[in-house]
Amino acid sequence: MPVRRSVLASLALIAGLGVGLVAGGGVTALAAEGKDPTHASGLPIPRFVTVRVGEVNLRSGPNGSYPIEWVFKRKDMPVEIIQEFDTWRRIRDWEGAEGWVHQSALSGRRGILIVGQTRAIHESPRGDSAVVARAEPGVVGSLKKCRDEWCEVDVKGYRGWMKRTDFWGTYPGEKIE
Repeated sequence: MPVRRSVLASLALIAGLGVGLVAGGGVTALAAEGKDPTHASGLPIPRFVTVRVGEVNLRSGPNGSYPIEWVFKRKDMPVEIIQEFDTWRRIRDWEGAEGWVHQSALSGRRGILIVGQTRAIHESPRGDSAVVARAEPGVVGSLKKCRDEWCEVDVKGYRGWMKRTDFWGTYPGEKIE
């Protein structure tokens, strides 16, 4: 059962980041190269990505010595990167659970997670188009592209269009090609 972060874990994270900035060899190397370790990838923050592997340990801080607070067991599940530190990414899931993972556990592919209730996947980006499948809450799929309020998705081999509000994994108005 996952355990929510406590105030003490938050304080340990803050203290650990301070120690890492002073003593971390990789951080020193990044700083020596003129790179900001808190924005190591240079990519936008926040941004959505997916979990690359079937089991990922979410830690209370940005290195392997911090305690594991959560374990995600869903490959291809979308998560949101909300912070970076060197090769570590702080991610958040659709329920708000947060933790640090190594960048190698994440993929730049975009994914979706069905939320709320059973959702229709339509043949075209219109509410009156034929329904090609229905997806239950908690089902994950891949995100292909978005235009306006509709996104093209692939859920377990069923490809079609869903309203952006029917799943978690995009920002309002975000254009995806």
